[in-house]
Amino acid sequence: MLTDTQTREIIGATAYDSSGDKIGKVGQLFLDDETGQPEFITVNTGLFGTSESFVPVEDATFDGDRLTVPFAKDKVKDAPKVDLDGNHLDREDERRLYEYYGRSYQEWEGSGRSDLGSGLGSGVGSDLGSGVGREGGDLSGPETDNAMTRSEEHLEAGTVDQEAGRVRLRKYVTSETEQQTVPVRKEQAVVEREPVTGSNLDQALDGPEISEEEHEVVLHEERAVADTVAEPVERVRLGTETVTEQETVSGEVRKEHIETEGDVKNR
Repeated sequence: MLTDTQTREIIGATAYDSSGDKIGKVGQLFLDDETGQPEFITVNTGLFGTSESFVPVEDATFDGDRLTVPFAKDKVKDAPKVDLDGNHLDREDERRLYEYYGRSYQEWEGSGRSDLGSGLGSGVGSDLGSGVGREGGDLSGPETDNAMTRSEEHLEAGTVDQEAGRVRLRKYVTSETEQQTVPVRKEQAVVEREPVTGSNLDQALDGPEISEEEHEVVLHEERAVADTVAEPVERVRLGTETVTEQETVSGEVRKEHIETEGDVKNR
């Protein structure tokens, strides 16, 4: 049960459901005509808090500016809509709300609940008598001024230096066949014949008249051979150079939009 002090502070407080989820701002408080005890509050719900839902406050708790009701947020948002006759709930609306929230509804003749037409007492504002909550208040969070700030994100592209890979310089040995042609010389035996003349008669008669003889010559030839010789050819080193390319980046940005509900003239 809310105390008298809490009753005076409840308008404009933030209502939370039984799981701690935020529902909306408290708009109005309704008291019983006979007992003066708080019976219902209205909570601003829907887009920009444009809808009001009725909630019983019998088991609600109030701490600071936080009002906790023993119902789920969706339960409150889907509560039956009520068309007020002035600042009073009629008996049928009262009964319908109690049945929706699973609470028993009883009538006491002459006291407690009033007859059809007055139902629960007048809505209470900050002074327990106005029946209207604060006008122009922030329905979704901490109180601010009377304007909204619309913000949006934009993409900022830049560069970041990172390792892209590594390059090694490695030397290894392979074998391949290489051919070269070189001239080689060979000696061949040649039989030379010359007639005996006066100039070579003495040589021809040197020796026995008839005999067997052998003469030989040694033949020589060149043979092609191959050998390898290592010699420096070039020097190789690793270096880096910088090239510039065009690269497109993309990202998702969020933008806030503000729309109005109701009969509003845009300027």
